[in-house]
Amino acid sequence: MPENLTAPLVVEFPFTRSLGPVQSAFLTGLRERVVLGVRARDGRVLVPPAEYDPVTADEIRDLVEVAATGTVTTWAWNPAPRPHQPLTRPFAWVLVRLDGADTALLHALDAPHAGAVRTGMRVRVRWADRREGAITDIACFEPYDGPVTHEAVPHNGAFPDPVTSLAAPARLEYTYTAGRAQTRYLDGLARREVLGERCPSCHKVYVPPRGACPTCGVATTEPAAPGPRGTVTTFCVVNIKAKGLDIDVPYVYAHIALDGADLALHARIGGIPYDQVRMGMRVEPVWTGDGRHPDHYRPTGEPDADYDTYRRLL
Repeated sequence: MPENLTAPLVVEFPFTRSLGPVQSAFLTGLRERVVLGVRARDGRVLVPPAEYDPVTADEIRDLVEVAATGTVTTWAWNPAPRPHQPLTRPFAWVLVRLDGADTALLHALDAPHAGAVRTGMRVRVRWADRREGAITDIACFEPYDGPVTHEAVPHNGAFPDPVTSLAAPARLEYTYTAGRAQTRYLDGLARREVLGERCPSCHKVYVPPRGACPTCGVATTEPAAPGPRGTVTTFCVVNIKAKGLDIDVPYVYAHIALDGADLALHARIGGIPYDQVRMGMRVEPVWTGDGRHPDHYRPTGEPDADYDTYRRLL
């Protein structure tokens, strides 16, 4: 049995959203070294501000200015900062209740070591040298030995050149480990073989194999080699070009039931105009170069399969 395969994977995309009047005022205020909150109907001051009261769901627009100093309510030490975190050296994640606020703001605290951090300690904002209207305009918090200095005061939220949208990169890095069944499947693809597994109870063949039968709930260990030809069961026409994908639109993506399989896999259909793809069309895989999976499936020229032979796989 080969060793289970592993691979580092990264999911990354830009997240962009427009801002309403409350969030726009908050982020623009940070650019101007002003921290704004919003006052709820019951008098609580929420920082960061919310557009709707989390208790009553009422819309709230009553902006107030709070101090750039506050008190740590809880914290956790981060001994090994990740890339793009606020500080490159060890620091504490803290929840800070700014003076004049009733809720806490999550940010980083620059402290020499974990022993220097405690609940109830006083801190203040350290502003970034370059500010552009984002939460990163607060570079971090730093220890502060002063008293409570400020109560929330009304603010109209008006600033020149207000920030109206927010763009933030979203990124997730992780290591994926294939199980026994997927490792065998991927090793087969490297040899240009499509491998599946058969359930010992209901005898269905699953491609790609899952390691267990979703119907019976028992392990699947018996190998099976369906295909390589198959039948188009359903399909869709793609008219939007994906970033980084060198395929002209429109093209067809289909569910294909390989001969002898009881689960349809999905793949691109090529070698035929998109408007000639149809349910029941017989197709075969096309491998290119050193690709580890079929590049696409193309028509075999055989007569279309009868609907009753694949209708249970729709």
